[in-house]
Amino acid sequence: MQEKSRPRPALLLQTWFRTESVGRLGVFLCPRLGFSSSRSANLTTILGTKAFQGILFSDPEQISGHCSSTFEFDDFKGFKTSVEEVTAEVTETARELELEVEPAGGFSEKTYEWSSEEEEPVKKAGPVQVLIVKDDHSFDLDETALNRILLSEAVRDKEVVAVSVAGAFRKGKSFLMDFMLRYMYNQESVDWVGDYNEPLTGFSWRGGSERETTGIQIWSEVFLINKPDGKKVAVLLMDTQGTFDSQSTLRDSATVFALSTMISSIQVYNLSQNVQEDDLQHLQLFTEYGRLAMEEIFLKPFQSLIFLVRDWSFPYEFSYGAEGGSKFLEKRLKVSGNQHEELQNVRKHIHSCFTKISCFLLPHPGLKVATNPNFDGKLKEIDDEFIKNLKILIPWLLSPESLDIKEINGNKITCRGLVEYFKAYIKIYQGEELPHPKSMLQATAEANNLAAVATAKDTYNKKMEEICGGDKPFLAPNDLQTKHLELKEESVKLFRGVKKMGGEEFSRRYLQQLESEIDELYIQYIKHNDSKNIFHAARTPATLFVVIFITYVIAGVTGFIGLDIIASLCNMIMGLTLITLCTWAYIRYSGEYRELGAVIDQVAAALWDQGSTNEALYKLYSAAATHRHLYHQAFPAPKSESTEQSEKKKI
Repeated sequence: MQEKSRPRPALLLQTWFRTESVGRLGVFLCPRLGFSSSRSANLTTILGTKAFQGILFSDPEQISGHCSSTFEFDDFKGFKTSVEEVTAEVTETARELELEVEPAGGFSEKTYEWSSEEEEPVKKAGPVQVLIVKDDHSFDLDETALNRILLSEAVRDKEVVAVSVAGAFRKGKSFLMDFMLRYMYNQESVDWVGDYNEPLTGFSWRGGSERETTGIQIWSEVFLINKPDGKKVAVLLMDTQGTFDSQSTLRDSATVFALSTMISSIQVYNLSQNVQEDDLQHLQLFTEYGRLAMEEIFLKPFQSLIFLVRDWSFPYEFSYGAEGGSKFLEKRLKVSGNQHEELQNVRKHIHSCFTKISCFLLPHPGLKVATNPNFDGKLKEIDDEFIKNLKILIPWLLSPESLDIKEINGNKITCRGLVEYFKAYIKIYQGEELPHPKSMLQATAEANNLAAVATAKDTYNKKMEEICGGDKPFLAPNDLQTKHLELKEESVKLFRGVKKMGGEEFSRRYLQQLESEIDELYIQYIKHNDSKNIFHAARTPATLFVVIFITYVIAGVTGFIGLDIIASLCNMIMGLTLITLCTWAYIRYSGEYRELGAVIDQVAAALWDQGSTNEALYKLYSAAATHRHLYHQAFPAPKSESTEQSEKKKI
């Protein structure tokens, strides 16, 4: 067998660099050049430097000198391998990997491309899942897959057109996406729909009642299209998980729909048979969930919205296609004065979110499609009327003049920029900053229960005001407590008597909330009632006077019988109590140092109620320590004399 000709050394190495296989090259060359495998990363670093590649493309013979002088790794000392020897090892390695070396310096069709993380052969284009919805209903972004598609050299700096299809599950979104793929691959052909006996391939789809697509999938090939003005743009096709399937929460559906709307420049809202009011309400919820996640609220945060109504059954009212769809949508989204405010708000919200809104009415594809479990997308089994309108719809969506470049805040976005927005948006939805969207039942049940709580609480409040409110006289604490318990029970009965949505279990936490709020109100009424008691207001000075009187009597008696130490201690306590009384009077008069006044009241209350004397003294001590600056202000320390004056006095 004749050996294939060996290409020029520099050209072969350049081919390796163009295929971005530097990391792989380093791994295979290490053992061949006598280096340990642990140093493959270092060799890869050398091979990947611009300096090395610059020398390679100009004077290959300088490589060995450059490597030995630039890098100080132990395994690379004395690196004197010539570029011819490296090239020979590269060629042998390529053959072992079944990469046939061609004289032109390129590789044959059986070419492999390696990322920096893992070995992965270049495969035929297909759907790639970039947003993953996990079993615990959290979200993950496959950044590696996203980068591989959008950061390839051919498209990363091109302005991007992102086309997404979203809507309820099992309504034919992936089926439609595959016809979009046929158009993108064959748009130069008049008969782009292809052979009528050819099965439909591309995004995964099937008939039946169970969901097929999860998360967000994008087609691995980004299409480069020339717009009428000559600008080349990148077209990205996105397929999304259907909303409201049996395995997804409302938050899952809202997040996927919102993300696809935020990322896309053309959002196709796939609906079945009609545009119903609940479709508009769900669109309002999902778009608001997306707008809430954006850092700024733009005038119109999203771009093009297309209502695609499938299985349209009323062509005698509004004809199939874009013209009939436009008339139908104008009527459906019209805001009139006789509409309920809620209906008006939904329509105003949709108009405020999108810069362009349109509609297309598409007929039913036929009974063979709907009832045949083995239907594989062959055109021969689809009704002619559907195919006729499909040939109008897809170019209407994807022809070069119809493509809308993705814009955010007026700035056109490239594929590279779209990756960053994808990452930023998913971080928001991975966190807990956004409120979780709620179902209509849950939101109504919450509002219903909160209204019942407010009514019961208001009833308690009004009746307590009648008992001990502003101008009512002081009420004995025991009587106030009795009234409180009676009114609390009455309010609870009122709450339980209101018909509420959500059931008993759902209402239990709102009952606990009501009881907690009533108890808080009761504490406020106790304080308000105590403030009306003149004896309560005089309790602190009365207590302090009693302490002064008792210590005065004890000091006199103990001094008379010769117990001078006890007498002195009582005199000291009497003096401190007198200072405390004067301080309390000043606080009451001036309104200053209210915290200290509250502590004095607490100590006096503890003594009055025969509480723990130790606790009372501890509170007084803590207050004195906290406000010791008062003592320093009342009794300032004498100024220290200078050193010279002290020495003169000593002399």
